[in-house]
This record gives sequence, C-alpha cells and structure tokens, in this order.
Amino acid sequence: MEGDSVTLNTDVTELQRDDHILWSFRFNSSETRIAEIYKQIISIYDIGENERFRDRLQIDNQTGSLTITNINKLHSGLYKLQIISRVIKHMSFSTAVYGILPVPVIIRDSSQNVSSSSGSSVSRCSLLCSVLNVGHVTLSWFKGHSLLSSISVSDLSISLSLPLEVEYQEKNTYSCVINNPIRNQTRHLDISQLCQTPSESSRSLFLIVVILLLLLLVTVVVVLIFCHRNYTQAKQDAQANEEEVAYTEATLIPHRAPDAEANGRDQMVYSEVVLR
Repeated sequence: MEGDSVTLNTDVTELQRDDHILWSFRFNSSETRIAEIYKQIISIYDIGENERFRDRLQIDNQTGSLTITNINKLHSGLYKLQIISRVIKHMSFSTAVYGILPVPVIIRDSSQNVSSSSGSSVSRCSLLCSVLNVGHVTLSWFKGHSLLSSISVSDLSISLSLPLEVEYQEKNTYSCVINNPIRNQTRHLDISQLCQTPSESSRSLFLIVVILLLLLLVTVVVVLIFCHRNYTQAKQDAQANEEEVAYTEATLIPHRAPDAEANGRDQMVYSEVVLR
C-alpha cells in the first residue's frame, strides 16, 4: 500500500569484502541502476532519472538487502538484483503498489421509484454504494456472507457506484465492500436509517414541525417573563427613589411703610417668603 515500506531480501547471510551487489529498477522499457555495494562501499543513485527514489532507498551493508520507504505507485515495477562473488547470482522482484482504500459511502437513490407489475408502489428501497478516485479495485454488495453483485475496475483513478434494492422492513444484514489484492474496506448498511416508508417520513416531518413550534413557544414565554420581570423591577426602583415632599402654609402680614404715615396713604410692603 502507498506509504508502506518494503524490503527486498538477498538471502545472503553476510557479504564478503570483494562481493559486488547491484540493484536496478525496470519500469516499462527503461532500466536504471539505483544502488550498489562494492568493496563494502555503499552507493545510492536517487537523482536525475531516479528522482522517484529520492531519500527512500536504504541498503543493508551486511546482507545487501534493499529497503524502499514511503512507497507510492511510481515505485511499481521490476527490481533486479545481481550478486557478483565467486559465482554470479541473479534475482528479480515484481512489485505492485496500491492506493489507500477509501471507506465506501452508502446513500439512498431517491430518483428510483420501484413499482410492481400491477403498477402500484411496492415497499422497496433503492440504494447506491459509491467510492471516489480508485483504481485496480472491486466493489461488491454482500447479503450476510453471500455475494450479491460486484464491479471491478483496472483504470488508475475513477469513481464507482453499485446499486442495491432492499425491502423497507427487511431484517437481513447487508454490507458494501471495496477491495484490492491486499486490503479491503467495508461499510455496513443500516436499513432503518436510510430506508423509511412514506408514512414514516410523514410522521418524522410532523414530529420535527411540532418540536420546532414547541421551541418557538418556549422562547416567546421566556422572553415575556424576562420583560415582565424587568418592568416590575424598574417600577419598584422608581417608587423607592421618589422623594417625599411636605408643604406648609404661608401667611402674608402687611406692614406699613414708614413714609406711608407721612403721606397719609397706605402702602403695603411684602417680604420674601421661602418655603422649606
């Protein structure tokens, strides 16, 4: 799988000083040397046309085994080993690197309306199991452990979908599986969650509407209580802060001005009165 590491073993216990180890990689019609050990000196060739192996190659100086780390699809191909010692030995390793498998997604296919031969709607649910951007995989539907249908693809990267029809009230166990030669991913089907009869859907919608109305009513009541409480508190505060006012009677007493007697006429004089 992409991201893994793989070791290509030479089956040599211990290299001798004069042993010569040669590793090469063949992809399509091109072959290039990628690593070697000669007189116990290790050489790694991971630049230029071997850029795909940059910082990924490790060679064991005791056995000559080659390790490729963090592999990807560009490392698929044929690896050749040549051991030159007292005898010459050749080995080859064919490798295939597969992409990481996504978990399948199961959705209800609402565009399909299954009907019986009489034309009336039957209690069946149409489903689609899908995966995106996959290659060299097989997508399958299983009922229990029995294979129902499957589809395979050998292209590098496409999307796959596989349909399935089940009964609304069915109790069987279904699963959608995607696999390649070394791994698989499974998604189990929950019929009760994805498939609901029209009456069940109507009841669900009715319950949602009722819940929303109840929430709205509760919100309105809470707001009214809050406003009433603030109004009452403000009124109490205003009454507590109102000052008490006391009034007194004012009596005006006339006084004769001193010059009034001399002139022989009355003249009233008033003083300033302050009420406290």
